[in-house]
This record gives sequence, C-alpha cells and structure tokens, in this order.
Amino acid sequence: MQIDGNTQLVGIIASPIAHVRTPQLFNACVARQGLNAICVPLHVDAAELSVFLAGAKAARNLRGLVVTIPHKEAVLKACGELSETARLVGSVNAMRFDREKGHWVGANFDGDGFVAGLHERGHVLAGKRVLQVGAGGAGKSMAYAIAREQPAELVIHNRSADKAAELAAQLKKACPSVSIRSGDSDPAGFDVVVNATALGLRDADTMPVPTEQLSPGTLVCEVVVRDGDTDLLKAARERDCLLHQGQWMLYGQIVEIARFMGVPLEPRHVERMLGPF
Repeated sequence: MQIDGNTQLVGIIASPIAHVRTPQLFNACVARQGLNAICVPLHVDAAELSVFLAGAKAARNLRGLVVTIPHKEAVLKACGELSETARLVGSVNAMRFDREKGHWVGANFDGDGFVAGLHERGHVLAGKRVLQVGAGGAGKSMAYAIAREQPAELVIHNRSADKAAELAAQLKKACPSVSIRSGDSDPAGFDVVVNATALGLRDADTMPVPTEQLSPGTLVCEVVVRDGDTDLLKAARERDCLLHQGQWMLYGQIVEIARFMGVPLEPRHVERMLGPF
C-alpha cells in the first residue's frame, strides 16, 4: 500500500505496545480491500496520556484510536460522550474525535467483538452455563455482552473477589432475566469457560482455571492471542474440549471498531486474514 497525503490514520495506544496484533490484521485487511488507511502502533506511557490525547485531536486525518492496556479506564475522563457499553462497564477500547461537538467519543467493543467472533465460528451462548475468569477492563465488557446473549447462568471469577461481586451486581440490574453471580474458578460443569485475563500472554503465567477440572466437550475461549495455542488451550485440547482462540475476538473487534471510525472494512476480508500469526 502506498502511503500518501490522503491516507487515513488509525492509532493504537498501549504501554508497552510490542505485543499488540491489531496493526498486522487491520493493515493486511485494508490492503486486501484496497483502502487508503493504515493502523499505527503508538507507545504512550500513562503519565503522558492526557498530553497525547490533547494533541492527537489536532490531526484531521486521524480516524480514531484503538485503546488497550493500561489506558482503557484512564481515557474515560477525556471523553465527552460514551457508548452505552462503555458507560456501563467504565472502560473504553476505541475513541474518535467528533469535530462538530468538539469532544472525544468513547466506545467499548471488547464484548461485542468476543460475541461476534463466537457467532462467526457457530457458537451460541443462549441457555448455556458460562464461567468467565477476569473482571478487568475487557472482562467487564465481555460479561455484559455475554449476559445479553441470555445464558442460563453467568458466573464471574476474579482474583479480587470484591471486583467480581461488584460486576455481577451491576450486570443483574442491566440484565435481570439472567442468573448472574460471582464465584470461584472451578470450571467443572460449565458449558463455556472464558479466559478474560492476560494470563497466558507470557510463558511463565499460571493457568486462569484448574484445567484438570475441565469437562470434555466444554467450549474453552481465550482472549489472549499468541502464535498457536496458549497453555490453557493446550490443556483444554488434552481434555477433549472445544477450543476458541483469541484471534476470533480480535476479528470481531476489528470489524466493529472500523465501523465506529468510519473505515468501510468488509468482514469477509478480516476473516480471510485470520490464520496462524
């Protein structure tokens, strides 16, 4: 792709930034579709976030910013407008500057992207017992999206039990027809187990759930994207579980975020690019 004066920019901000996979997938997809756009990784430390955002809005060819760890909650105060999901979960993973209104608009597509990726692979959550491990920035959005799918039960586990209980209470108000509670990380008896933590990103990480308790046939879902299977998915495979890799959540997010930023990316181009990273 030729970068020129008409190229539209999408930034992704994180600290550190080296592990992100969004630029590779986004850029391959826009190139395949022939769009004049590019996603650029930007290492922005927490102490410089407000200065960066104040300056970034001046770039008129910047379509928006993808936001990831550790900035998802910190950018809230910079937004003059939030989507329903971002407001409910207190976390943003995509921003665009509305020039007519003069403020940043924040949204959260972690949950929508996760569910879209499940649907793309033919999985449904309605009527299923779901265990989600992790109640952080991404986990909050994912739990909300899972609850909207009307599972039979959603149990949320977090290293900080109070945080899981608080999220469960919030979701009960938003989705009163669904049984939602906090609980431990034992995956026995669940139809779907979701790792919504960063555990698995590094080789030395511990398992997010006791994998010896996984039941054959359980759908085990990752948010961590690595080359091949994470240790969780390797263990799940040995237990004859169904596997759902983190790249499918990335697929769903790319599609939703591109739409939010006004980049006409077609889902079929994203799906074709998904494969071993």
